[in-house]
Amino acid sequence: MKDPRLVAFGERVRQIRKEKGLSQEALADLAGIDRSYMGHIERGDQNVTLTKIHQIADALDVLATDLL
Repeated sequence: MKDPRLVAFGERVRQIRKEKGLSQEALADLAGIDRSYMGHIERGDQNVTLTKIHQIADALDVLATDLL
């Protein structure tokens, strides 16, 4: 069973990514993360580190707290 906190985080990343008009691949490139890993994050399958949260936030040009 997926952790609801990871699912919520992934949904928030996807929401902001789409609002910014970015593909999953483009966001992954900007964040320096493998595209398939980004997919796992957005589906709530991956427990991300604080470093990855900041990489994603920087790529989306938002604060890390905006993703939580």
